[in-house]
Amino acid sequence: MTARSVLPVAPSLAPTLEGLKTPHREEPISRRTWVVAGLAVGVALAAASVAQLLARLIGLVTNLAFYGRLDASFTSPAGNHLGWFVVAVPVAGGLIVGVMARFGSSAIRGHGIPEAMERVLFHESRIPKRITFLKPVSAAIAIGTGGPFGAEGPIIATGGALGSLVGQLLRVSAHERKTLLAAGAAAGMSATFGSPVSAVLLAVELLLFEYRARSLIPVALASATACGARYAFTGTQPAFAMPVLDAPTGSALVIYVVIGALVGVASVAVTRAVYWVEGRFEKLPVHWMWWPAIGAVAVGLCGVAAPHSLGVGYDNIDRLLTGELAGRAMLVLVGFKLVSWTIALGSGTSGGTLAPLLTIGGGVGSVLGALAVLGGAGGVDVRVAALVGMAAMFAGASRALLASVVFAFEATRQPMGLLPLLGGCAAAFLVSARMMRHSIMTERLARRGARIVSDYTADRLQETAVGSVATAKVLTLEADRSLATVREWLASRAPGTTHQGFPVLDDGGELLGVVTRRDLLDEMQLGERRVRDVVKRPVAVVFDDSSLREAVEHMVGEGVGRLPVVTRTAPRRLVGIITRSDLLTAQGRR
Repeated sequence: MTARSVLPVAPSLAPTLEGLKTPHREEPISRRTWVVAGLAVGVALAAASVAQLLARLIGLVTNLAFYGRLDASFTSPAGNHLGWFVVAVPVAGGLIVGVMARFGSSAIRGHGIPEAMERVLFHESRIPKRITFLKPVSAAIAIGTGGPFGAEGPIIATGGALGSLVGQLLRVSAHERKTLLAAGAAAGMSATFGSPVSAVLLAVELLLFEYRARSLIPVALASATACGARYAFTGTQPAFAMPVLDAPTGSALVIYVVIGALVGVASVAVTRAVYWVEGRFEKLPVHWMWWPAIGAVAVGLCGVAAPHSLGVGYDNIDRLLTGELAGRAMLVLVGFKLVSWTIALGSGTSGGTLAPLLTIGGGVGSVLGALAVLGGAGGVDVRVAALVGMAAMFAGASRALLASVVFAFEATRQPMGLLPLLGGCAAAFLVSARMMRHSIMTERLARRGARIVSDYTADRLQETAVGSVATAKVLTLEADRSLATVREWLASRAPGTTHQGFPVLDDGGELLGVVTRRDLLDEMQLGERRVRDVVKRPVAVVFDDSSLREAVEHMVGEGVGRLPVVTRTAPRRLVGIITRSDLLTAQGRR
């Protein structure tokens, strides 16, 4: 039994890697990244087509339900003349959605992104195949019959389902499937709003849980492709029309930041209201299949009082940002939109959150901006206040800070709004995170016991080389030593005898394998046998220039707790050993 230090080896003596199990070497961009990127572009084209089809399906259902005509053009239900009979329309839609969820798949319930997050985190990004069909159809029915939701949530969920479906049909890893799911989701958002950069940021902040080239590149290509397809379908105009803005003054910028902070408080209230309503529905003595229809009663009643609270309401956002919608009419719309959306979403029907949050936030921002103007604040533009409120509400509720800022810019293409948006959204995020631990996207998952981490830091294990923490003086066993001799040594309790594994070297000092104490003390093995006779498997090694992350994954893949360390030029020459204790020590140094 000897302790060996680092041994220099001449290149002519270096053997091949044959018979060794070496770790997979991480590359920023591999050949698989090209394959996944190609698949992501295909998913994006499909998602962009689905976005157009869903918009037309919502238009068809809306026209049939509220106007009794066969027309697939996207229209608002606000112009209906049904009077009190309008209440029956969302109730009928809620009944249909409830039946689809009960006998099709309960996964169609909700607004899409939290469900996609759950699949990424706990189900290897596998979304049931039937969701690809059921989610857009159920959403079209819910929204088309007056549901106060945006079309973007179901489109994002459907795009994610398409990506997951491709990943399940083809032989890809769980990580590649996650990338395809995120690519489909980003493509769905990009195809809806023509906002490719914010779609990528949303995928990073809410779905990928990482910022790495191998996932970022496919998602970016998918988002760009979907935006290009949107331009081909509908033209290049921005999602929300807004007059040209002037550069903000210093005093106005302070007001916008304060508005963002106050909207952050409102985002907490809105999130808590949604989950409070959800808790009340869970206590109802009826099956959850009936909840969407019950919630739809409130949607219909709000629709009677404020017809513009029905449906998607993208036109309401346009009117807020141009200053056309203000005063009492705006307060009535935002109030009833908040009530109907909170109850409908809490009932578990199928719909999205982005458009309602934008409407509510825009209304709150507009009110605060108007109050600032009345108070004598110079340079404040109520339209900019509405824009800041719109984005700050989404930032505070979702905690997708960068996605919220860039989305508001891409959706309006007003560069002078970027600075107020950044300040306002940052303030909203700060206030929201201080007041509420979880977001509207993660609260449900947290209640199920999941721990959602959204902070991204450099991987200490990825940054550290194995050679810098491995033990250089290694206790080894000679391959031709008898088991009886080794057992006597183990019984002597000499230094090193408590180790659980020992590298085995031949007469030339080359690595043959690793044996454990259990192998050496196995009573089925006769004492006259040699140590080399109990080496059971090809030796798994790690290179001294490999990262600790690669070593960890190699340990997990091979089911071992230690790895001999070798060099790439002499892969049979032992230069050290790394154990789980060494990994913990390295992590502790952080």
